[in-house]
Amino acid sequence: MTHQTFDIVMPSLGADMRDGMLTEWLVAEGDHVNKGDSIAVIETNKGAIEMESYHTGTISRLLVQPMSTLPVGAILANIDLDAETDIGTSDETQPPEQPSSQRQDQPLAAPAAAPAQTTDTSARSAAGSPMASPVVRAMARQQQLNLQGITGTGPSGAILLRDLNKAHQAQQSNDAETPAISPTTKTTDTGANRRNQAAMRAAIGAAMEKSKREIPHYYLSHDVDLSAAQQWLSDQNADRDPEDRLLLPALLIKAVATLLPHFPSLNGFYQNGSFDQAQAVHIGTVISLREGGLMVPAIHNADQLSLNDTMLALRDISLRSRTGRLRSSELTDATITMTNIGERGCDGVFGVIYPPQVAILGFGRLRQSPQVKNNQIEICDTLTVTLSADHRVSDGIQGAKFLHALSQQLQQPEQL
Repeated sequence: MTHQTFDIVMPSLGADMRDGMLTEWLVAEGDHVNKGDSIAVIETNKGAIEMESYHTGTISRLLVQPMSTLPVGAILANIDLDAETDIGTSDETQPPEQPSSQRQDQPLAAPAAAPAQTTDTSARSAAGSPMASPVVRAMARQQQLNLQGITGTGPSGAILLRDLNKAHQAQQSNDAETPAISPTTKTTDTGANRRNQAAMRAAIGAAMEKSKREIPHYYLSHDVDLSAAQQWLSDQNADRDPEDRLLLPALLIKAVATLLPHFPSLNGFYQNGSFDQAQAVHIGTVISLREGGLMVPAIHNADQLSLNDTMLALRDISLRSRTGRLRSSELTDATITMTNIGERGCDGVFGVIYPPQVAILGFGRLRQSPQVKNNQIEICDTLTVTLSADHRVSDGIQGAKFLHALSQQLQQPEQL
């Protein structure tokens, strides 16, 4: 039986990514994987991301050693596709693995048997210090772990995320009260953290510069009365434990997801000179990282989730964005983005579209303001909602209709 061999390449996890470090293989040669299975851990300026397979088949060769930094598109491994796999039906927004016959168009990586890889020197610290990537060091600080006391299982003893997780579990079961991180370690890691933040900021800036240069934005705003929604949330949460309560951001996500199928020109991608309408609703949610920077993971099929499930999904991606690992699909297939800056005390935010998406919604601070109702002035809970959209795909009339429909939906939260 003949199998078609494809190249697994360094994925592009967003318009701001240029290269990434392969820190860990989650598969071995000969392993069978299904589409969507995690096969490797890639570290970028956004953190450690679980890379997924875009096809079903058998890993035939691993071509790159862990702790190697390579550009987007570089070949990492080969996969022999199952005979029944239809490579023409991929619905991924991320380009799938390329057939081996197309390798002349891709940057090559040396085989694992004779590695000649470029190793990121930022993973190596001064003599006598453990070898670990910036993300591992950042997570060690968050978990108050001393890298000097951890045995790494990576190449040349490099400390991987799995080593950190084991050490963290061991620390939690230990009753010792001695702090795990020394002042010296904190000082050394602060410098690495600043470099990582600077790299992330530069990447974000490059993506936004491209967006403002190439996308003809138009902007709309609308003040929404959320008095009924706030009261409804209060009633729903009255008998719930704190960890099970519904929060306003989940209600906003659910409302947007419910409406987007009726406004397809706001949900999709502008690529190669034309608009591709998304068949699913994957809402990217801007997550602020504690140490600076942003991540925008997607809640998949948000229009099919209940409000409770939306709240669970939001808690999950928020936690994994800050302390755990996201999957590559969560960073590549958002069909629209939402940013909530209300917790920072700002009344409104006009977002910059994240290409190749065609719209971004902004939600400001929930505040009390006077509104006229039935010829009387009432004090209402008010939220300013903004829309930034791509004029190549939609216009202000469509955008205004969407914001009006969203306002009506949010004033009837019991229907969500």
